Amino acid sequence: MDWDKLRIFHAVADAGSLTHAGDTLHLSQSAVSRQIRALEESLGTTLFHRHARGLILTEQGELLFDATRSMQKRLDAAAARIKDSEEEVFGELKVTTTTGFGSLWLAPRLHKLYEKYPDLKIDLMLEERVLDLPMREADVAIRMKEPSQADLIRKRLMSVRMRLYATREYLDTHPPFEKVEDVRHHRLISQNPNSAQVAAGASLVQHLMNYDVHSMLTVNNYFGVLQAVLANVGVGVLPDYLAEDFTQLVRVLPDVESGEVPVFLAYPEELRQSRRVSAFRDFVQEEIIAHRQRIRDNAAAAEAAQTL
Repeated sequence: MDWDKLRIFHAVADAGSLTHAGDTLHLSQSAVSRQIRALEESLGTTLFHRHARGLILTEQGELLFDATRSMQKRLDAAAARIKDSEEEVFGELKVTTTTGFGSLWLAPRLHKLYEKYPDLKIDLMLEERVLDLPMREADVAIRMKEPSQADLIRKRLMSVRMRLYATREYLDTHPPFEKVEDVRHHRLISQNPNSAQVAAGASLVQHLMNYDVHSMLTVNNYFGVLQAVLANVGVGVLPDYLAEDFTQLVRVLPDVESGEVPVFLAYPEELRQSRRVSAFRDFVQEEIIAHRQRIRDNAAAAEAAQTL
């Protein structure tokens, strides 16, 4: 098949319009149409259904579009690796992680990375769905479990546990919360047990609900849970990495927590030499190390204060 015709076909299939594809390719609509007809003739099949509202791929067209989409992602990967052969760290880096970790821990720290590499462009994709790294849906992923996809370089960053938090203002104006059974006297704020989340967090919520919780607020991500806790709506189930940055949070029931949740950073083997990926990986690792050290320092200071 003619590579140039495939490039034009991909643009048309992506745009759903000869006109829009022509604008992208800087070709006239008639030139694009001729190339599509020639490709259809060479394949002996129809690739598009023509409608007044645009073009719709046939079954055969869908098969070809899947192939050209994979080719395009591979070409993008090759282009990224070529750019990374330069000394400078620049260009786009697609990073995916969960909504909670990305919005509450990672995003507030990215200014440090930009200070070091001002020409870096980060596309931060926050969602619970696991994106396909080998297919270049993202370049780097930070996930709350070890990735199962093949051909990935992975590194364990830290462990997280879900714990109970409230504000001091809330605790001072509500019944005592001294044992787990007291949860029935408070509004519990958590992710919905049926929403996409780590299993350890869902298990902790299910355990707490066994104590006849009378009032609940469920949210589909930890960002919403945190905002409700800070607004004194109730007692929330939140990841422990928030305690350092949000000093208003007071831990409730120190003996109650979820199982350990491993946090992994992963990226495709083909990006092993990428300067952008290396810069981001090193930045995250440095921030994790500093985060751990501050937690140890704060714990030591609190212990020392108790002995005075």
